[in-house]
Amino acid sequence: MGYMEYLHTMIRIRNLDESLDFFKKKLGMIEMRRRESERGRFTLVFLAAAGDEKAARANKAPMLELTYNWPDENGQTEEYTGGRNFGHVAYRVENIYETCQSLMDAGVTINRPPRDGHMAFIRSPDGISIELLQKGDDLPPAEPWTSMQNNGSW
Repeated sequence: MGYMEYLHTMIRIRNLDESLDFFKKKLGMIEMRRRESERGRFTLVFLAAAGDEKAARANKAPMLELTYNWPDENGQTEEYTGGRNFGHVAYRVENIYETCQSLMDAGVTINRPPRDGHMAFIRSPDGISIELLQKGDDLPPAEPWTSMQNNGSW
């Protein structure tokens, strides 16, 4: 299948401040970057273990991604049951189109095709979501990926 690099594991959290207190103050993890999306109504915080900070800055160490989905218009946050707070593991690949084609040829369902030349999702036999991200710049949109629809959830 070629080049693949472990990037991060994502977990969903219900309280950003409480979770940051736990991971940063109690576990000593270091916040590497943060992304807030007004449109998507979420905050992503990427943390590295203290011993991995230098490597993480160079994108050479995996991180923990905390995903905080903002409360709805009634101030309610989603209840995560049945392990839904665990999100996915992520890997960087050399060529997302070739990787997805190889996986499809091996009988793997592409749940979220790489329509954007950047990101795809698959699931393990146990239903664990796996995110695949293009190394470097996004590839130009290409068929059959551009026209492919999502298949199930990820």
